[in-house]
Amino acid sequence: MDAKTKAIVAHITLIGWIVALVINQNENKEEFTSFYIRQMLGLILLSIVLSFIPFVNIFGWLIAFVLWLLSLIGAASGEIKLTPLVGEYFQDWFKSL
Repeated sequence: MDAKTKAIVAHITLIGWIVALVINQNENKEEFTSFYIRQMLGLILLSIVLSFIPFVNIFGWLIAFVLWLLSLIGAASGEIKLTPLVGEYFQDWFKSL
């Protein structure tokens, strides 16, 4: 599986993220895939946190969806694009992945 495909799979639910993580760790670790694995872990955690904040959860899910869509478009285009506002933090916090 090439790096672009693994990055796209990481965007398809939590199970897809786990599959992409395992495949990327077992095969030769590719930076492109690792970049989007870190972005998606951050987006998954962000959406969980936003869903528990009263009066923000609906807008939080909408924001998380838009950020997910932007990340998916970046992965599908084969370019490394940070998620707006939070992408740099995700890369820093999850640099071990």
